[in-house]
Amino acid sequence: MIFEYIRELPSLPAALIIGCIICICVFEFINGFHDTANAVANVIYTHALKPMQAVIWSGMMNFLGVLLGGVGVAMSIVKLLPLNDLLNQSLNVNIAMVLAICISAILWNLGTWYLGIPSSSSHTLIGSILGAGLGFATMYPSEGVNWAKASDIGASLLLSPAFGFTFAIMLIFILKKVLKKKSLFQSPQDGVTPPRGVRALLISTCTMVSFFHGSNDGQKGVGLMMVVLMAFLPTHYALNENFNPEKAVRSLDRIEAVLVKAAPDNILEKEMYKSIQIIEDLRHDIRENLNSTEKTKKFQIRKRIESLSKSIKRYVEDPEIFKGSKEKHILRSEMAVLSGYTDFAPLGLGTMIGWKRIVVTIGEKIGKSHLTFAEGATADLTAAATIGLSTFFHLPVSTTHVLSSGVAGGMVASGGVKNLQKKTMVSIAMAWILTLPVSIAMGFLLFLLFNLIGR
Repeated sequence: MIFEYIRELPSLPAALIIGCIICICVFEFINGFHDTANAVANVIYTHALKPMQAVIWSGMMNFLGVLLGGVGVAMSIVKLLPLNDLLNQSLNVNIAMVLAICISAILWNLGTWYLGIPSSSSHTLIGSILGAGLGFATMYPSEGVNWAKASDIGASLLLSPAFGFTFAIMLIFILKKVLKKKSLFQSPQDGVTPPRGVRALLISTCTMVSFFHGSNDGQKGVGLMMVVLMAFLPTHYALNENFNPEKAVRSLDRIEAVLVKAAPDNILEKEMYKSIQIIEDLRHDIRENLNSTEKTKKFQIRKRIESLSKSIKRYVEDPEIFKGSKEKHILRSEMAVLSGYTDFAPLGLGTMIGWKRIVVTIGEKIGKSHLTFAEGATADLTAAATIGLSTFFHLPVSTTHVLSSGVAGGMVASGGVKNLQKKTMVSIAMAWILTLPVSIAMGFLLFLLFNLIGR
């Protein structure tokens, strides 16, 4: 379907769009070097599954996670950029933005993978987006980066490893108290398959990590792809192709009825009437302009839905504005209908290759002793829980950092801090500290370079 629309374009823009899509696919491919490896590291190292079995199974679960995980994380990625300002620029500027993001993320991912360091693809991508966004804001009048969204994502990326480390320690202590099965706390032996029950546990936790990884990390490439599609094919992707004008207007009517009833008695009366005015303008746009071929018409509808969504979110979250649960339920449910027309993605991506270097680091180089079955299962369970919660709240999180911190937590619970390998932990910490500033700098400089070349 995408390529049907691309064929309608002149040859040069079509070739450039395809080039950007290839770059995104390369990023996703290299992302698999890191994150598919993380998902299968424990199950391979403990010999619960053979490498090829683990990678194929993990890839299938990863893809299933992408399909069933929604698009909340993808849209969080998209909303970091001043997309509406970007769309008013030339095709060359849009291409410079996409290439700067992808190439800076690819370069850092390749370098850390080659060194066997479990670096975060999430940090890399977020940093590249912020850098390219800053470059765009420097050269063109723009709202710049969405710092409110960036701060939410930053908190998620920073706090999730601490949560994983702490949760893993607690879980190991609980397992030692509750389970007396000694085989669970043994290290794997070369060529020896673990006991049946232990093997089933390890495969189950690997499956959970793979699925939740797909539901979160798999959406990052989708978010990048949406930037390309909405920038280059706006008449097709500004709004969901399933947009229903009549249903949208009914939702607007119900939201307006709640706001009109509440406004006279509320301290935010003026702000509410501004929201009501947005509703009236949006209703007019839907009825009068939907069939227009001008891209600005559809984007006007999109922008107003997004503006209304921010206002409604504020009203619903403030306990002093709507104290009745009925009104809040109406606002949430009707706004969910409207947001479904702007927050969508027509595709899914996944990779299944490049696991060996990271597996060795996870299994042997984080702790001084080799990873036990219990530590592997605990790290996987910790990662699955953390990633699943982050996906629920539409926040991208680093599978790499969560899993590595889970392994480190398990090692500390088993033998104290002295059980960690200082050299590996320093390398991981340095990658963690440097990834954001380096990728921001690369994204910024590459955008300026590509923009200059495209002029």
